[in-house]
Amino acid sequence: MPRKRNPSKRKQSARAVAQEELPLLDLRAADLPSTAAPDTSRPADASPRSTRTIEFLLRALPPGRRDKARDLLVLVRMDRPIGALLLLWPTWWALWLAADGFPPWKLLIVFTVGVFVMRTAGCAMNDFADRNLDPQVQRTAGRPLAAGRVKPREAVLAFVVLALIGFALVLAFTNRLTIYLSFAGAALAALYPFSKRYTQLPQVVLGAAFGWGIPMAFAAITNGLPPVCWLLFLGNVLFSTIYDTEYAMVDRDDDLRAGAKSTAILFGEADLPILAILMVTLLFTLLLVGQRAQLEWPFLAGLGVALLLFAWQLWNMRWRQRDACFAAFRSNNWVGGIVWLGMVVALAMR
Repeated sequence: MPRKRNPSKRKQSARAVAQEELPLLDLRAADLPSTAAPDTSRPADASPRSTRTIEFLLRALPPGRRDKARDLLVLVRMDRPIGALLLLWPTWWALWLAADGFPPWKLLIVFTVGVFVMRTAGCAMNDFADRNLDPQVQRTAGRPLAAGRVKPREAVLAFVVLALIGFALVLAFTNRLTIYLSFAGAALAALYPFSKRYTQLPQVVLGAAFGWGIPMAFAAITNGLPPVCWLLFLGNVLFSTIYDTEYAMVDRDDDLRAGAKSTAILFGEADLPILAILMVTLLFTLLLVGQRAQLEWPFLAGLGVALLLFAWQLWNMRWRQRDACFAAFRSNNWVGGIVWLGMVVALAMR
């Protein structure tokens, strides 16, 4: 008589073969994408505190208008301010260095408001560019445009309006060189969302777009672009590549299926060693900035704390779990803030 095969053993054998065919990065169950349909009620990475604030501010509106207003605010990431803060810190680095201390109040307000305006404009264009990609990614399927709650033309209109507001601020309160530079900044902001289709290095493009406030700040205060300006700009490109690679590691499995490109996919199994190299290079670049600007020990202390935060990020991401990568990304807000604080104290001591 033929021997009966044990069904449980047959299932285990099939599972073992399937696991052997998976790439190394996907062997841990915690990193595998969920097979459940994504929740599109709201973005998965929204900040609960910011979401509650939005609901509080919109409570007086009628239900229909409240829903549309909420969707437009979520479109421009008002429910997730971390991105604006990561853009703000390098801009403040530049303002304090260019002014050799506390910058003029007018320019501090203009650039701070401009950071939030241009970040929201960039988010609207990003969602327009990714309107067919976001529904395939678990984390972004709940975004208003991906979920169909906002129309593509509304996203484009939001980008145009916000970009015009940002340009009006530059036109009214800065000089000619800063105005000229603003056109390149707007082009970079519009270009970045589409770069992930044509290059494996969209995070570098993001770094250039996010860092363009640095030469603009130097131009507004000094009416020039000294070497330390471009050294700081290079530092921001490194900084953005670090935190946006960590961010892309959260979506790596989904991006591979959807055909998107990122440094997380490019680096592959070498992602953590390459991130470590980028982190050390960033700190060395900032050390050169401090040397050229003659910043004393408080700035060096800030770089030391940043080094400890980077070490924690790498350790926390060692298993490449999604939550750990997202926590590492968010902790870069502390890196940017601590570097700025060290710079402020060092300049104040001179």
